[in-house]
Amino acid sequence: METYQVTVYHSKETNSCTLNNIYIKLRGEKGTSEQNWLSGNECYVGTVYLLLTCIVQIICKCCLDPFLKISPEDNWFPKKIEVKAPNGKIYIFPMYTWITDFQIHCFREGQGLSLTVNEDCTPLGKKKRSEELEQRKEAYRWKESERGLPDHVEARDPSQLPLDAQFTLRKYLGFGGVAVLDYIWTWFETFSEHYVKNNWRDDDFFGYQFLNGLNPMLIKCIKALPDNFHVTDGMISQYCKGNLDDEIKKGNIFLCDYKLLDGVETQEIHKTKQYLAAPLVLLYKTPKDKLVPIAIQLQQKPAADNPIFLPSDSQYDWLLAKIYVRSAEFNLHQLNFHLLRTHLLAEVFAVSLLRNLPMVHPLYKLLIPHTRYTLNVNVLARNYLISPNGFAASGGDGMYQILKRSLSSLTYTSLCIHDDIKERGMENIPNFYYRDDGCRLWDILHSPYQNFMTTFCSPQYDFGGWMPNLPSTMQCPPPTEKGKATEETIMAALPNKYTTCKAIETLFLLTQQYSDFVKLGDYPEEHFTEEKPRELIKKFQEDLRKLSEKIKERNKILPVPYEYLDPENVPNSVTI
Repeated sequence: METYQVTVYHSKETNSCTLNNIYIKLRGEKGTSEQNWLSGNECYVGTVYLLLTCIVQIICKCCLDPFLKISPEDNWFPKKIEVKAPNGKIYIFPMYTWITDFQIHCFREGQGLSLTVNEDCTPLGKKKRSEELEQRKEAYRWKESERGLPDHVEARDPSQLPLDAQFTLRKYLGFGGVAVLDYIWTWFETFSEHYVKNNWRDDDFFGYQFLNGLNPMLIKCIKALPDNFHVTDGMISQYCKGNLDDEIKKGNIFLCDYKLLDGVETQEIHKTKQYLAAPLVLLYKTPKDKLVPIAIQLQQKPAADNPIFLPSDSQYDWLLAKIYVRSAEFNLHQLNFHLLRTHLLAEVFAVSLLRNLPMVHPLYKLLIPHTRYTLNVNVLARNYLISPNGFAASGGDGMYQILKRSLSSLTYTSLCIHDDIKERGMENIPNFYYRDDGCRLWDILHSPYQNFMTTFCSPQYDFGGWMPNLPSTMQCPPPTEKGKATEETIMAALPNKYTTCKAIETLFLLTQQYSDFVKLGDYPEEHFTEEKPRELIKKFQEDLRKLSEKIKERNKILPVPYEYLDPENVPNSVTI
């Protein structure tokens, strides 16, 4: 009798093994083995013809506790099964899924060609594909989102997600058990102490952050001033020695417009009314290639009580205006560019993938690593961040206002970095490291061997850990006249200690690299077992390594190294 050697590979995650009895059958086009018990890691099964359409059937049966006489919950997470045929050929069955019941589970052989629905033409293959998708559609149900936001997975709590979508125990412990204060004080002694804390007041650093800081997605080069921003030549003479129109024609004038925040309803925090500006910021590229602010209007509608603040104003008037801009930056970035464009949109793709593509499909194999933890972290975000009791000015209803406006203004091209850079006229401005690194990374991702969405390591905590540089809210309304600001009025306007602590703690948690971090290009789960995809993955990883080397070499000469799009720092999925 011909026999087939079966080897089971288990995950190293805590609680991934099982005490239950596991049985296996091998099914091919021309036969099916008997049901065999998996004793330890290996077993032998009887005669069966293993072809490219071979299927492994896994059957779990409960193991009664000999003392308690009950069947304990004992889930199992196998990585893969290898089957060695009598002729020596090895067939690999990728699994990477939790088995939580006592039903029959079928897994397809992975070394044959990845099969699309048209290529999977055997009756057995079509049947198993259909059954798999029906089970997934039941497990991952759509829920129509409240208040016009993108639809999402139906789960009120992470525990209601399938185990495959939940944090591992190691992730939960890392996410919730970090010693936040210890890390915060360590950070104060490094990045903040040496740069942000010492430079946050400077116009150079204020302008630099629009290119390489928290949110490089808003700034654009303009061809004309907005109709609601009445800046004159005389106002900007301190920086621009020539005519404003001439500087615009030269491509030296840039705008950041926070119109999405106009009229947003703000909340109370500890019974104190909070405030949010909707600024227009005009910036100038100097002959020395520095980007500096030259005019700030804190509200959208021109009026006598809405002055245009200038660098020539008193130091406190100008500083206070910049602080209101930075607070607007916090709110717009967190809700539009971070929550909506990164988390909520990634969830739409993740749920669609899980509901529509079986494990054998090449797109499933390609995309599934880039959905890791996304559903779990998004459920947490909906429960704790999009809530009435937040730490930002735009909490409660204001959050939904910003999210809805941001969604309605979202375009496909704004998600494609080359198109977005061109539409904003940002192709030629120097020292724009987000553009340089991002476009190179995009080109690698969209080569013939890769095509997927990912996110990058956010600099939120680096720039927001020093609160005056990025206050989450303001406790006083924006100034309506010049000459009134003092150090005392600035301190009164900044958020209180409680709000500051909550904001910094959240930024810290959102930007840490946890122990189970998987960088872009690493694939701990081997879904592709064919030779050609493996070669392409190696080429992809090599391209990422070369890009990382170039970024590190450039950063050696920068006063503030730009490390956020170094592939070694980019996560493989939206995980925090």
